[in-house]
Amino acid sequence: MNGSPAGASPAQAFATRLIGALVSEGVRDIVVCPGSRSQALALAAASAEARGEVRLHVRIDERSAAFFALGVARETGMPAPVVVTSGSAVANLAPAAVEAAEGRVPLILLTADRPAELRGIRSNQTTRQSGLFRDVLRWSCDAPPPEDAESGRAAVGALARRAVHAATGMDGGSAAGPVQLNLAFREPLSGPEEVEGAGVDDAAADGGRRATGNDDEMRPPVPAGAGETAEEAQTSDVYVHGDDALTVVIAGSGAGERAEAFARAAGLPLLAEVVSGARFGREAIAAYATLLDDPSVGGLVERAIVFGHPTLTRQVPALLKRDDVEVVVIDPHADAEHYDPSRGARVVRGAVVADDHDPRGMRRWLGAWVVRDREIVAERSTVHEPDVTAATAQGYKDRNAYARAEVASMREPLTREMLAESVWRATWPHDRLVLAASRLVRVLDGLAAPRRVAVHANRGVAGIDGTIATALGIAAASQADEDPARAAGTTRVLLGDLALLHDAGSLFLPPSETRPRVQLLVANDGGGTIFDGLEVAGTAGAEAFDRVMYTPQAVRLEALAQAYGWRYVRVESRVELDRLCTSPVTEPTLVEVPVAR
Repeated sequence: MNGSPAGASPAQAFATRLIGALVSEGVRDIVVCPGSRSQALALAAASAEARGEVRLHVRIDERSAAFFALGVARETGMPAPVVVTSGSAVANLAPAAVEAAEGRVPLILLTADRPAELRGIRSNQTTRQSGLFRDVLRWSCDAPPPEDAESGRAAVGALARRAVHAATGMDGGSAAGPVQLNLAFREPLSGPEEVEGAGVDDAAADGGRRATGNDDEMRPPVPAGAGETAEEAQTSDVYVHGDDALTVVIAGSGAGERAEAFARAAGLPLLAEVVSGARFGREAIAAYATLLDDPSVGGLVERAIVFGHPTLTRQVPALLKRDDVEVVVIDPHADAEHYDPSRGARVVRGAVVADDHDPRGMRRWLGAWVVRDREIVAERSTVHEPDVTAATAQGYKDRNAYARAEVASMREPLTREMLAESVWRATWPHDRLVLAASRLVRVLDGLAAPRRVAVHANRGVAGIDGTIATALGIAAASQADEDPARAAGTTRVLLGDLALLHDAGSLFLPPSETRPRVQLLVANDGGGTIFDGLEVAGTAGAEAFDRVMYTPQAVRLEALAQAYGWRYVRVESRVELDRLCTSPVTEPTLVEVPVAR
């Protein structure tokens, strides 16, 4: 042990310094999964929590842990390092790592490993984990085991700094994404901590390489043909309407308020997906997909300016592939893959409106979109005054006819549209709304009236994975906010039954942690009805389609909720849904909403 004092653990000394260095870089949440090889990191995180330096979250499933960390980062913008042991534990991080890469969300993976002498000999719980995520990582370091209590003291601060900067995109302009620190440890794998002596030196001008092993840049390569767009992306685009081109602003996931601000300043229609964070303001067009198919409106588009990552419709990529439409993509990250269905877009770092531009010049163009949009949204809305005309025609002319008609409407069976719109209306700026990759997100996208709502969704690869875990991470971070007004909100989750079952293990809530105000609203149609709207439904045999696509399920959701200690509510009518949406949420609640296939 190279002179380490009796009972000392080099692994523990290194782990304590590393956790301390991450805290110094702004980390406030750490997610831990139990394991032997990673015990020093776990114990160091627990000590940091005891000192009030971090919020510690413990999860038994590594996939859930990684998506929980993803949720924290989506809410805070800072990574929540995930501590796991070696072997298959590391492999379970893959779905979240891919989502973090494509969704540009900061994520730090602290993966414990065997030392070099135990690799390549089929040692227990050992695999080649240092390069497991090579194609999606922003940066990676395979660190050798510390030889004594002083190993890595000078470099650990720089190691933590580089990890945080690479994960958040502060290392020179690259997009946020996943980082892996693969940390080898020898026995003894833990020991007494020397917190007072765990200070981190700011030395190590080598950027963290010294005493930390191999250090490789692992950013995805710039795609073929992207050289010109990367060069163009070095300057902002000053957008001028001198040519009177009929232009729309498109906002996909990650677009945020900058898309709304640009559309407002330019006076242009804002085609904002419900997951974009930009669907508010007078320029926002909710029924954009329908209007893009309308030759008298969408057919006239001559230019499209794209913010974020659109994923919810076929109409948007179809528009961007049209030969008669000029496409400008706003992406501040020159060395990343850009959203460019036509492969011919001009990519620039930003867009501003020229000082001499007068948005009033686009009034007729914007007005055409707004008028038609409001008509369509009103037709689609599930919130209507009850129709008493029929009742009157049948002779029900007494003063109670209206009331009876209203009661009848409130007892109608619930639809996805009713559920989605009610939840949208019930969500306030201090709340959080999480949308799963299921049928409901598209339903909501087609009818959600412009409104400032904090929306989160894993749209990087738009997978079904980790919806519940992500929502719990968002809830934990938002409800721990220092601002009491923001912390008072509720996190609501719209998801289908298969999305729930796919992540059912994430319902586990450790008894030692605060129970969040989370409401899972599950549209239960008995399977994957999202496939009913695809071409395969018309070409496959009914029996084969149901078995391998629809995948019917009959899980008793009440029993599932009870098993994990969640409150269970079943809602079957409009009046029950309205009552639910206006009642305070005080505990984790699973709401089952039966809907027709």
